[in-house]
Formats: sequence, C-alpha cells, structure tokens
Amino acid sequence: MRRSRKQVVGLLACTCLIVAACSGREPLVPVESSAPPTTIFRPGQIIDTSSQQVVSIEQLMGRLLQQEVVYLGEEHHNRFHIDAALSVLDQLTGAGRRPIMAMEMFGWESQPVLDHYVQGDDLNKQDFLNQAGWSQNWGGPFETYEPLVAIAKAKHLRLVALNPPKPLVRLVAKKGLEQARREADWARWDMQEETIVDDPSYREKIFEQLRACHGGGSDEMYQTMYEASMVRDEGMAKTIVSLLESLRRLADPTAGPIVSYTGGGHIQYNLPVPQRVGRRVSGAIRQTTLYMTSYEEGRHEDLREMLTGKIADFIWLTPVSGQGMPRRCR
Repeated sequence: MRRSRKQVVGLLACTCLIVAACSGREPLVPVESSAPPTTIFRPGQIIDTSSQQVVSIEQLMGRLLQQEVVYLGEEHHNRFHIDAALSVLDQLTGAGRRPIMAMEMFGWESQPVLDHYVQGDDLNKQDFLNQAGWSQNWGGPFETYEPLVAIAKAKHLRLVALNPPKPLVRLVAKKGLEQARREADWARWDMQEETIVDDPSYREKIFEQLRACHGGGSDEMYQTMYEASMVRDEGMAKTIVSLLESLRRLADPTAGPIVSYTGGGHIQYNLPVPQRVGRRVSGAIRQTTLYMTSYEEGRHEDLREMLTGKIADFIWLTPVSGQGMPRRCR
C-alpha cells in the first residue's frame, strides 16, 4: 500500500520519537528493585549501574579513558546534557587525548561542509547551517548544539556526521526495507553490501515502545517504522566502526576515543547501536554507555528500574530542561 508524503513524514517523526528517545523514558522491562531504599538521588550525580553507586567525574573518566568508543545518550535539545558532554570532552582533552566527536545531528551528506566549517574560518555560521541542511535534517535551534561544534573547532577535534541521510531513512519508512534495497539511493550511500540485522531482542524492545507511544497503528506501519529504525542504527554503527578501524590502524595512544553523541534511545540496554558496533568488529572492543536523563522528585522508582535493568553502564542525572520533563508514554 502506497503512503502519501504526509503519512511518510509522520512515520519518520514517530521513528525519531521512539528510537532517539525524544519521548519519555519509560523502562522497557519491569524489574524488581535491588538498590538500597535509602539511597538519595539528585541532579548532578553520575551512577554506575553495576554497583548502583554514585561516582565522581574523576572515577567516570578513569573508565572512559580506557575505552575505544564512548556513547553519550541525550534528551534532545536539553542544554544540561550538552554541558555534561562538554565536561567529558574537556576531561578527555585535559588528559592529553584527541577524541573524535560523532554527532547524530548531522547526516552523512553534510560531512564535507562539516569538515570545512570546523577546520577553517572562511564559512560563516548561517552559510554552514544552510549548506549542512540543518533545518531539513535536524531542526530546532542550532544554538543548543553549537557548543559541541565550537569545542571541536577550538580544540581541532575531528567532528563526524553520524546519521544516515534522511532521504534514505524516509525511503525505508515509505517503501519498506526490501523495496528500499532496490532503489538507487541505497547504492548511492554504499549500503548494498550492508547486513541489516533483525535482532529479536532489539525487535521486541522497539515494538514495545512503538505500541506504547503510538497505539492503534497498523502492523505495516509498525514494521516500516521498525525497519527505518534498524537502518538508522546500523548506519550509525557502520560509521563508528569505520572510525574505529582508522584509529586502530593509526596506533596512536593519544588518538580517540570516539565519542558518539545521540539520543538516549540509540544506546539503551546496548541494543540499538553498541550491539551492532560489537557485531561488526573483529575481536573484542572496549566501549561503554552513558545515559543522560532529567531527574526530579517523583521519578525515584523510574530511576531504580533504569538502574536494575541497566539501561546503560552509567546514568548521569541532570536538572530538567526548559522544555519540561519528556513526555511519558502509557
């Protein structure tokens, strides 16, 4: 069944809401809490989910400095999460490292202009945004994310576009994965040799979220949304692994780690991007996840479920953004 342009745009928006965790952070798997009931949580704390203990930024960095890939998962347009990411980057560079910043907010097609803007001084901000297609590919105020671009520019760090092109994801959402593989855009972005793994655990989690946040949809709608999600996550994994292979060939102890900055839904429970990266790498990989979430009084039990379900290796609690708490699904 063919869909109208309006329906396709709607599907893409829904896919973003679910997979990038734009909507609420309802735990995916109910679990029994095992954390000490007297623990007091507050914004600004970083929690190691293995021990369910609060750690300092110095303790966190001791772990991150040993990694090849660090995944930071945000609530979109939350400036407190940008500040947390800047703290990580400052700590890494302060330790003599040269991290590579990979951002979901830019599509592969914008990499040339991203390089031009970060490495040079002859392109003003508005021309950069126009050429990068910011309003079409991401949208919202660039000023929220500008500090991440600015630190890359100031510290001469490599900044990489992590997201597959929006037209490619739109193609999958409109026609489904099988038909998209036959289209010219699939080959244009060197996807013809890529295996899009339909992992049962990943499928279960994504479908659970889709039905919770977008109930009443058809099976076909859920399927194409799910397939578009797989393509986005697999495309991000493809980009990260390419960077990782380059770093390994370089064999420079000061180079890296790769710092992946995406919506929290792309890293939760290690299923979306981290597991796909691990599947693509030959041998062991050192990678860790850090999930940033707004925290306010009343979310105590939600947080405990995130901890015991181990939504990530670390959880960074922040104040609520000016947009308020993320919308919660039923």
